[in-house]
Amino acid sequence: MPNGVKKADLPTKICPACNRPFTWRKKWARDWDQVTYCSDACRKKR
Repeated sequence: MPNGVKKADLPTKICPACNRPFTWRKKWARDWDQVTYCSDACRKKR
C-alpha cells in the first residue's frame, strides 16, 4: 500500500473466529493473502 491511503480505502477481511471485519496493516503487507484471523487471540480460539 502506498503512503497517503485513507483508512476507509484499505482492504478488509472478516475474521472467521469473531465474525468482525479487520483492515489491512502494514506488518501484513507481504502476506496479506495468508492472513486469516484478526488477532492472536482469535487464532488460538480456533
